[in-house]
Formats: sequence, C-alpha cells, structure tokens
Amino acid sequence: MVLATGMISLSRARHWLLAFFFTLSCWGAEQSGRFLYVAEPGIRDYLEYGGHGILVYDIDHGHRFVKRIATGGTGAKGKPVNVKGICASIPLKRIYVTTIKSLMAIDLVTEKLLWEKSYEGGCDRMAMSPDGKTIYVPSLEANHWNVIDAESGELIHKIVTNSGAHNTIFGPDGKEVYMAGLKSPYLFVAATQDYSIGRKIGPFGGEIRPFTINADQTRCYVNVNGLLGFEVGDLHSGQMLARVKVEGFKEGPTKRHGCPSHGIALTPDEKELWVTDAFNSRMHIFDNTVMPPKQKESIELRDQPGWITFTVKGDYAYPSTCDVIETKSRKIVAVLKDEQEKPIQSEKLMEIDFEKGQPVRAGDQFGIGRKHR
Repeated sequence: MVLATGMISLSRARHWLLAFFFTLSCWGAEQSGRFLYVAEPGIRDYLEYGGHGILVYDIDHGHRFVKRIATGGTGAKGKPVNVKGICASIPLKRIYVTTIKSLMAIDLVTEKLLWEKSYEGGCDRMAMSPDGKTIYVPSLEANHWNVIDAESGELIHKIVTNSGAHNTIFGPDGKEVYMAGLKSPYLFVAATQDYSIGRKIGPFGGEIRPFTINADQTRCYVNVNGLLGFEVGDLHSGQMLARVKVEGFKEGPTKRHGCPSHGIALTPDEKELWVTDAFNSRMHIFDNTVMPPKQKESIELRDQPGWITFTVKGDYAYPSTCDVIETKSRKIVAVLKDEQEKPIQSEKLMEIDFEKGQPVRAGDQFGIGRKHR
C-alpha cells in the first residue's frame, strides 16, 4: 500500500513537472498561435471544486493545458465566486471576466490583475465594443446595463430596460448593442451613439435566454424558456420570423438554467446553427442556408451542455461540457483538463491569438456570425 501510494505520488509529480516544462517551452516572449481562454468556476456546480482563474489551452497542439492565470473574484473566506462572462480588448491587450459581484481586467501580456470593480446591481454576461474601448455590463438579472470604460473601469452611463438584465452582444459595426433579459420576451437594441433604446425585437415565445446574431446584423437566433430549439428574429423589422423545435428528442429535467436549450451559436461562415439540448446531452446541428433552418444531425456529449461557441475560423466547437468538437468530422477530439488532469466545465470561454507574444485577434463567447469579416 505504501509503495502504491508512492508510485501514485511520483506519477502525479512527474505529470506536474512535464506540464510545467511544457508551459515554459511553449509560452515564451515570442509566443505565437491560437489559444483558448477558459474562466473558472464557469458553472455553478463547480464552485465546490474550489478552483478559479483563467485556464489557457493551445488550440493547435491538441488543446494541451498551458497554464492557469490568477484572477480576483473571490468571496467570503477566499472561496471563488461564480463567473458570469468573458471578453477581451485587443487594443488594450486585456481580458475581462465578470463574476456575480465584479468586473476584472487582466493584462494579457503580463497576466497581472489590473483592477477589479463592483457596480450597482452586480454583473452578468457582458460584451466588448469592436474598438475595444467600451464594455456593456448587465446588472445581475436586475433592471439595467452599466456602460463601462474598458481602460479605467469607470461607469459612463446606465441603460434601464427593466427586463432582468442577463446577456449582451455588441454588433460588429459598433453602432448597436443587443440586450436580453430573463424577464422579457423582447430583445432590446441600444444605439451606442446616445445609449437610447432604438427598438425591440419580438415578442418571442418566451423569456430570452442565450442568443446570437449574424455578421450583417439582420438576424437573431434566440433560445427561449420552454423550447427545445430556438426562434429567429428580424433585427430590422423587429418581427419574430420562425419557431424551430428539435425533432426526435424528448424533453426532460435539466441540471442547470431551467430551460431545454441554453446555448446557441452560428458557425463563423453562418452556414450552420448549433443548439444545445441539456436533457439529452446533445448538440443539435441545423442547416442555416435555408429558412427556417433545417435540422441535420446531433452529437452526443459527456454531460448536459449549457453553452456553445467556436474558434474564429470555425474548425473547433466548444460546448460548456468542454468536449472539443472538430466541426468538419463532428468528432470529439479532446476534453479540456486542468493542471491536475481533471476534466473541467465552463460556459465562459473564448479564443485569443498571439503573434510574437502580443495579442492580435480575439474570438467571442457568443458564437456570432463572421461571414464577410
């Protein structure tokens, strides 16, 4: 028994040493490549695990674990607080993480926590402006969004919708922000020039949960309470265009979020729409070249998914189960694990690309369409 314990300890020590030297070899001052940044704890169930920070994975080398970046985001007695969102500013070379209590800014080069600030009503899943200067941060399911200066963290403006502020997407043209709340069947559209609510999209068939938009900002695809599937809206006319239900699968109880589908994303070329199915632990794929999108196939996952996003060029898909799916083959080619080789799960993850040690490109957490970009 003593020998076995010693062998296990030696094995773990060997793994940690290998991981350490791998990190040194692949992350130097001139590092280039695509990396996946995953915030922990990214799922409420994993708060008891005790880990927090940002885990970094090398996309082009088998999604190998590279390192853990320390963050703030701790509550009473140093316990981690649930993470709510992640975004990045390439001009400022920063990555941002929200918890239910605060917004943190971390330098992508030095990996130092620059500041951590709290705002009225708490924080939820935010969005960064295309120019990397402004963050729209929803309060925690309350009545407003806080508009934040990305460099200083100072409050610029408050936008009141009384909709249970929750999810946010910044339009690629930088002129509009799309805001969904847990207490409204409408998607609110704010003009960035004067922060006014220009129009509402909907009503949809229920309160809006995760959603995504195409690159031209003409369509939105939304999950709603009570639907295994999604609905489609016209971002110009404000009308709901279609309600699409996943066929061939039963609905049932879910571990998280209380709705059958909590996660939806466009492939970057916008030819497909991927939708989560928690009860059946599936990812359903729809042909988005037709209207309404047509169901094609499904992928079985190791647990119930509650989110989905893609790499910038769309070669990999990332459900919150942290199964890594090769989009072309539909095969699970890796499972994201931490430095102790424990599988992780997170709904807050995004790609950041580096050239010679400097960040040059960022993906997004929402799976927004990138056609023509």
